[in-house]
Amino acid sequence: MENTSATVIESQIQAHRDFFATHKTKDLNFRLENLWKFKKNIQKNEQQITDALWQDLHKSPEEAYLTEISIVLQEIDNHIKHLKKWAKTKTVPTPLHLLPSSSKILYEPLGVALIIAPWNYPFQLLMNSLVGAISGGCCAVLKPSPYTPTVAAVMEHLIRETFSTEYISVVQGGREVNSLLLEHRFDIIFFTGSPDLGKIVMKAAAAFLTPIVLELGGKSPCIVDSSANIDMAARRIAWGKLINAGQTCIAPDYLFVHESVKKELLLKIGRNITKWYGENPQESAYFPRIVNDNAMKRLKKLLLHGDIVFGGNTDDSDRYFSPTIIDNVQPDYPIMQEEIFGPILPVLTFKKIETVVDYINNHEKPLAFYYFGKKHTANPVFLQTSSGGACINDTLLHITNHHLPFGGVGNSGMGKYHGRESFMAFSNARALVTSPTWFDLPVKYVPFRFFKWVRKIL
Repeated sequence: MENTSATVIESQIQAHRDFFATHKTKDLNFRLENLWKFKKNIQKNEQQITDALWQDLHKSPEEAYLTEISIVLQEIDNHIKHLKKWAKTKTVPTPLHLLPSSSKILYEPLGVALIIAPWNYPFQLLMNSLVGAISGGCCAVLKPSPYTPTVAAVMEHLIRETFSTEYISVVQGGREVNSLLLEHRFDIIFFTGSPDLGKIVMKAAAAFLTPIVLELGGKSPCIVDSSANIDMAARRIAWGKLINAGQTCIAPDYLFVHESVKKELLLKIGRNITKWYGENPQESAYFPRIVNDNAMKRLKKLLLHGDIVFGGNTDDSDRYFSPTIIDNVQPDYPIMQEEIFGPILPVLTFKKIETVVDYINNHEKPLAFYYFGKKHTANPVFLQTSSGGACINDTLLHITNHHLPFGGVGNSGMGKYHGRESFMAFSNARALVTSPTWFDLPVKYVPFRFFKWVRKIL
């Protein structure tokens, strides 16, 4: 795909600034109208989106709808339903010493947004962020990943078909284009990707003091305690790990399992994988592929340490990497040093939960955290650790509830979105105090008369 030139990028950004200056995007009816148009054209282009996801990632139509298209449509519906309530000026209490003034919060758009999305959920992660930008009243420059070029082309067609170019635009290209974009001032940058790239984005944003939302990743732990329902845990871990062939930022990255249930759990995880994908998952219409050759090479190196107890098969020509379980993994192995982003599940064993808590707390804070066991044993674990989001006795589901904020903490990101949080991410909560002219408190002026009484009020 041809890179967008620096000249075009500069002209597009200026066009967005000029359009934002007309104040049209501040009109709630304008925002709602564009959300409706967005939904209509996603539905119109659903087949093209589905075909593109199959072409780039071998995602089945069912997985494409469940993990990409439906999530965006639900987000749009939620914003259409609640936008007027979210954007309504909010009256807040005014303390006694400020009376008879009144206090309000105004929600205003930040301005021109830059949204940079990754390749693993190329449609959902770009378009879901855009919903927040539209809802918040911003203009936006969208930057899809070049690693899923078919999806990127379909999204560009969809955006051009739906919005005027001075309102929403698409920029195509690799990291050099990202660098060009980051040379410009934006009013907010929304980035989804790796922590290493997030640091580059944050450094560029600091030059302009631009607010940012960083949706990053990391090694999300999955704990299976001795009290867990092993049948349920095996199904839900296998499902959460293998959606999109493990190329999911909130996938269970590694498994910590109590020694008393490890043998049974691993056996049942393997049985579920075979039940769903067959003896040879490469022949399954439901098992996705690794995004590119470099990712294949990186993943294959992770097979060199530990004991492969399930899977371990690859086919470079098809970018196929089988569901794989590696047992007897040690914390210093390469597979424990980086986010896996593939269908490999490394397994560590524990006797005491304190060992697991210490391990997690001695590493970067993860984007997600999964615990299988009784609720009363889960609570102390969560109280002693930190993560962007979490599930008890399940995986991934917290991302599907638009009433919950989604985002990272520490190395796994900053800022939240989904639902009202998306609206807030692209908005400025502006404080407003209105004072009448018929009364003026003399005590605030020099020489501060009645200061002793003022101290008692404050």
